[in-house]
Amino acid sequence: GGVGKTTLTQLVYNDVRVKKHFQLRMWLCVSENFDEAKLTKETIESVASGLSSATTNMNLLQEDLSNKLKGKRFLLVLDDVWNEDPDRWDRYRCALVAGAKGSKIMVTTRNENVGKLVGGLTPYYLKQLSYNDCWHLFRSYAFADGDSSAHPNLEMIGKEIVHKLRALPFTF
Repeated sequence: GGVGKTTLTQLVYNDVRVKKHFQLRMWLCVSENFDEAKLTKETIESVASGLSSATTNMNLLQEDLSNKLKGKRFLLVLDDVWNEDPDRWDRYRCALVAGAKGSKIMVTTRNENVGKLVGGLTPYYLKQLSYNDCWHLFRSYAFADGDSSAHPNLEMIGKEIVHKLRALPFTF
């Protein structure tokens, strides 16, 4: 946690070029409770601008989602996924194939098995910055023009902060 998976994904999701490329963009926070019916319903609500389906029948939910996605190029972000059950993934994913060619699903996870299960492209692993890179980034935000030399006491405090952050760039 804290290496910036969600932050990086938000930057991609909100990029002007991404907004222009996809007809639909959906973002769902999944976390540890992977309930495929609930997730399908939330995806429908995301596509339908918050309009909720009254049914809890998975088949009807899947048909509804499939119809809403049919022929549309979409970007779906599933943030903070932990589920490793391939059957649950397959039940959720089956309606998503109705989207147009070029539709994409981005998954953020700390669990390498989830990435393998979802398939697709090779995962991109975010790593910690070196201490020097993290200090440079911190300094550029904390000091005018990134120059800390005029404030040696603040520079010392800043370096302590960077050390405590363990070079995780998106925690500050």
